[in-house]
Amino acid sequence: MASLSSSDRASYRASILTKHLTQRHLSPLESSSTSLESSICAQYSPPELTERTIGFDVVEMRKLMDGHNWEDRDWLFGVMIQSNLFCPRNRGGRIFVSPDYNQSMEQQREMTMKRVEYLLERGVFERWLTGSGVDDEMRKFAFLEICGMFDHSLAIKIGVHFFLWGGAVQFFGTKRHHDKWLKDSENYAIKGCFAMTELGHGSNVRGIETITTYDSNTGEFVIDTPCESAQKYWIGGAANHATHTIVFSQLIINGNSQGVHAFIAQIRDGDGNISPNVRIADCGLKIGLNGVDNGRLWFDKVRIPRENLLNSVADVSPDGQYLSAIKDPDQRFAAFLAPLTSGRVTIAVSAIYSAKISLAIAIRYSLTRRAFSVSPNGDEVLLLDYPTHQRRLLPLLAKTCAMSFGANYLKRIYVRRTPEANKTIHVVSSAFKAAFSWHNMKTLQECREACGGQGLKTENRVGHLKGEHDVQSTFEGDNNVLMQQISKALIGEYIAAQKKRKPFKGLGLEHMNDPCPVIPSQLTVSTVRSSQFQSAIFCLRERDLLSRFVTEVSQYQSQGESKEKALILSYQLAEDLGRAFTEKAVLQTILEAEASVSDGSLKNVLGLLRSMYALISLEEDAAFLRYGYLSPENAAVVRKEVTKLCSNLRPHALSVVKSFGIPDAFLSPIAFDWIAANSWSSVSQ
Repeated sequence: MASLSSSDRASYRASILTKHLTQRHLSPLESSSTSLESSICAQYSPPELTERTIGFDVVEMRKLMDGHNWEDRDWLFGVMIQSNLFCPRNRGGRIFVSPDYNQSMEQQREMTMKRVEYLLERGVFERWLTGSGVDDEMRKFAFLEICGMFDHSLAIKIGVHFFLWGGAVQFFGTKRHHDKWLKDSENYAIKGCFAMTELGHGSNVRGIETITTYDSNTGEFVIDTPCESAQKYWIGGAANHATHTIVFSQLIINGNSQGVHAFIAQIRDGDGNISPNVRIADCGLKIGLNGVDNGRLWFDKVRIPRENLLNSVADVSPDGQYLSAIKDPDQRFAAFLAPLTSGRVTIAVSAIYSAKISLAIAIRYSLTRRAFSVSPNGDEVLLLDYPTHQRRLLPLLAKTCAMSFGANYLKRIYVRRTPEANKTIHVVSSAFKAAFSWHNMKTLQECREACGGQGLKTENRVGHLKGEHDVQSTFEGDNNVLMQQISKALIGEYIAAQKKRKPFKGLGLEHMNDPCPVIPSQLTVSTVRSSQFQSAIFCLRERDLLSRFVTEVSQYQSQGESKEKALILSYQLAEDLGRAFTEKAVLQTILEAEASVSDGSLKNVLGLLRSMYALISLEEDAAFLRYGYLSPENAAVVRKEVTKLCSNLRPHALSVVKSFGIPDAFLSPIAFDWIAANSWSSVSQ
């Protein structure tokens, strides 16, 4: 067309426009008709009517991915949708619920608290702190997940009170604390928060600077903020609503530091008046989570009863003697931190449900929104029929499904925890929290872009969810620090097994007792899609990286570096190893889900999702090429197969997002009739 004159180009464009104005998009049944009818406007057609369904049981798929408490989840969805507190609005003839982010920070906080009170009145929190057993814990997880799908602020507000404050009383405390605090906390007669993070110390809990001493004359502990960097920071609930807090502090007895301990302190009375010698300031406006009242706390020699020390690990006698059955300070510190894994568990799960929401919206939109035609007279093409669009969204869809099975596994091992399993829970929760929250942010950004300009609108959720979930990368442990903790745990297992000359047992390292996997020199389509190959190359990567990590750390130590410095200097291998451990663990969970299903269409779809998860992981991690697990030629085979898998998954995309079980009201207008939702008649609604 570049060779045409300006008048010829104008004539050509006019002819194309004329055809567009006179052409009617015919259904297959009408395609034999030659009549023409003007249709100059885009039309919305529900994807359920236009998509050729290749059936698998969507309900069974949902049960696999949710994992538990499906009826309870649906009940709570209904409880929320029917209340005006959850901001129902009509857009395009459909009702949607989501927070009103146009409200001020103060209004958002008060609305969050009103929603908590509404859920309390309807019995949502029954047995959250006074119950016991797996069923109660799994129901609690399910309800928190639903709250988070509506609003991350609501889930964080609830999570701080029940999982952090309440969990600390449960796990750090003993019967005297349970009897005094748990029932009132469950009923919100007491509103709790959790004061661990300080201005000067976040991930390094051992370094916190708040000091607590014991006064044997009065039988009281005295909590003090000795410097500005010791102020408690980002404390959810502290700015407006909390009446009590768990204070993490260095315990000083007879001039000797006994390390970090946890205490209960009152910061307000029931009328909201701040307690004597406590100072509270607001953290202010944030890029998200403005429905949570994060605050800062200073303690000016605040006195609390001796009984307010949470004493499951250590105690102080009335005459001031320090008592603990765990003599080793490192082991004692580990025992203190073990119960805190619940925060990482809930973050990992929340991240996956956020990714599900964004993918459900973006994929439904891409199945109804058209752009450009590939021929002058052709229909415009659905976004999801473009290979580039498939490449953007469908690998993320497969990863989200695989990680959903990983999240369920994490919940299962957490609710069945034993002291022997604490290390595994710590490592897996650290791995999944980091990987899943990073994945969520990547997914939200890609879905925002895939929705074009509509992704910028707050009512369409995807764009705004980025700001709401960004915090997940750093709270409850900085993701980069957590990934290094994984590698540190793995090297500890490796060295212990070598010293004892015993087989590997635990942390999923049992595969290292077997011969090293051998990867074929030339990969075929059938090979790369086989679960045996996928498991083998993931295991090969982990065992080789662990061996390299051990060697590099040892080399630094032989040069005179301390073990801690050697670990820090080996950070690149540590990060590669952390990723290898995490991705192999997730692959194992989707393999187990696939194995639990009988042969048929559902198993076939799970196989496609599993292969996509495995192969996109191979493609995205440079370690496979860097260390020679894949040759450049085999990497090219993997890349081509990812493209084929996109095409294979395309017909299942709608069914997969429907299997997420998210009610229409929890999605957004662009997931449905986006034309009606933006019509002139909607302006007055």
